[in-house]
Amino acid sequence: MDLLPDIWRQDYWLPPGHTWRDMEQLAESDRPKPLDLLVALPLALGFVALRYVFERFFAPPLGRCLGVRNRFQKTAAPCPKLESFYTQRSRQPTQSEIVSLMSLCGKTQRQIETWFRLRRNQDRPCQTKKFGEAAWRFFFYLVAFVAGLACLIDRPWFWDRRECWRQYPEQPMERAHYWYYMLELSFYNSLLLRIFVDIKRKDFKEQVIHHLVCILLLSFSYSANYIRIGTLVMLLHDSSDIPLESAKMFSYGTGWRKTCNTLFVLFAVIFLVTRLVVFPSKIIHTTLVLSMEFFQPFAGYYFFNILLIVLQVLHIFWAGLILRMVCKLLKGKLEKDERSDEESEIEEKEEDKGGDENADLGDYCWDTSKDTINSKLSGLANTCVLNTLTNHRASASKRMRKAQ
Repeated sequence: MDLLPDIWRQDYWLPPGHTWRDMEQLAESDRPKPLDLLVALPLALGFVALRYVFERFFAPPLGRCLGVRNRFQKTAAPCPKLESFYTQRSRQPTQSEIVSLMSLCGKTQRQIETWFRLRRNQDRPCQTKKFGEAAWRFFFYLVAFVAGLACLIDRPWFWDRRECWRQYPEQPMERAHYWYYMLELSFYNSLLLRIFVDIKRKDFKEQVIHHLVCILLLSFSYSANYIRIGTLVMLLHDSSDIPLESAKMFSYGTGWRKTCNTLFVLFAVIFLVTRLVVFPSKIIHTTLVLSMEFFQPFAGYYFFNILLIVLQVLHIFWAGLILRMVCKLLKGKLEKDERSDEESEIEEKEEDKGGDENADLGDYCWDTSKDTINSKLSGLANTCVLNTLTNHRASASKRMRKAQ
């Protein structure tokens, strides 16, 4: 029973020498209150409903304009025994399990492997669903970044980081920053609510950690009146998400390869600069070092910086994935852009083991279509046939000359 009052001890939330009475000197509307965070819960449900409407009615026509089409997928033949094994035991049977399934179903090893491959393909999300998710995030990040920049660009702490801590914690809160916080917090709550319904990616665990850290950061920084530095963190993160989601949107369409590659390179540059250079050198340095010029360390100071460091570790993890993708992109260009087919069996098995190639990159595919592979195989076959006919004709003419 005494735990709840202990949570709100002023030495946890405020620097030494400051009390809750000092905060009460601010006007009621200018003072951040922890109970304000409850507003984010209904707003999160509103975002879920708005996203459903967007993906149902607005994303499909936009996708058709960009040439987004669902690939034709051959369905696996009905087989109750294999279906039961697939749903209850494993989507990828081992060699010993395949042998037992052969005797159980009366099928060859090749037939069973083909059935499981087709069955896994059926569970893959379609292109329109992927496009809808990317489009929803793109429009939110775009609106959030523009709105955040508009309400921060003329503020002194946007240009001078020491202004983030001057007169802290008795800093009045503006209504624009209040709504900026509530909308960002509601959006991340909605992502967490739908994370088990959305497309599951390779970095699923990292995404859950990222959403939780963001929610904790926003909630704590609002309650402790870390609003000035919090708004800079949100603006910095939204800046790189815009080209990422737009690149994914174009990657799902047809005929946008150069645009997709350009946007991805732009995203990689912005991400690496903002997350690996600006964030640690400006944001973390501000909270760790510059803040000490204005107050002494307290529990909230350590907690907030630990969350920022966890976020930075995630940035490093995603930077590795991005650099690996950039290397693949450059390698593809050096090889005349002849990339492997994403529907090939090898790629399919790799994706089933780990989900998508990368995370915060979603289902970013840099592969050619299946038609390209088929056309090359057809051309190779025609070449072989022509060579065979030529050899037969040459040998026949030799025999005619010998007979004469």
